[in-house]
Amino acid sequence: MTAIQNPVPISGQPERASGSRLGSGAPLPRAGVRGGGVAPVRNNNYQLLQIVLFWAGAILLPLGLVVIVLGWYGASNTPYQYDQLSYLVSGGLLGLGLTFAGGFLYFGAWLARIADDGRESSKRLADTLLVLADATARSAAMTDQGVDLGATPVVAGDNATIHRRDCALIAHREDLRAVGNHTEGLVPCRVCRP
Repeated sequence: MTAIQNPVPISGQPERASGSRLGSGAPLPRAGVRGGGVAPVRNNNYQLLQIVLFWAGAILLPLGLVVIVLGWYGASNTPYQYDQLSYLVSGGLLGLGLTFAGGFLYFGAWLARIADDGRESSKRLADTLLVLADATARSAAMTDQGVDLGATPVVAGDNATIHRRDCALIAHREDLRAVGNHTEGLVPCRVCRP
């Protein structure tokens, strides 16, 4: 498994973000970057657990099957019942135990991998959402100069109810008109409360 280096823009410097959790001047998160060139298991206990579980399961599962086959072979080649019982116990039951233990360890490795991938993707999503929130806040500050455009009172069609422009009840409507200062005879919406 190889680690992918952070791509660097043409200017030679990585892009910087000013998100609160990223800190001012921290590089933007990159999709597909794992560790940034650091050894994959260093300081990552979850990945180390996944590797140990995987190899333990990968060894014990086939070893249990081999022990079962050897027990069957020994029991089938002896004419005495008391010898067959020892092959049954040592080969069959021990092999069955090793096979089940290996299967459970292999399944545990798979679950550890899923948990690690989920943890990493949720961190990446949280960082991306912070960057998006910061960019949206900066963009909104530049475009509306302090005016809340969603709070503009509107009326949908010939209705007598005043809504905020961002009200969920009229979000799908296209026949909105601004009310202005003429609010007499109009009823305020109980959902958005303009």
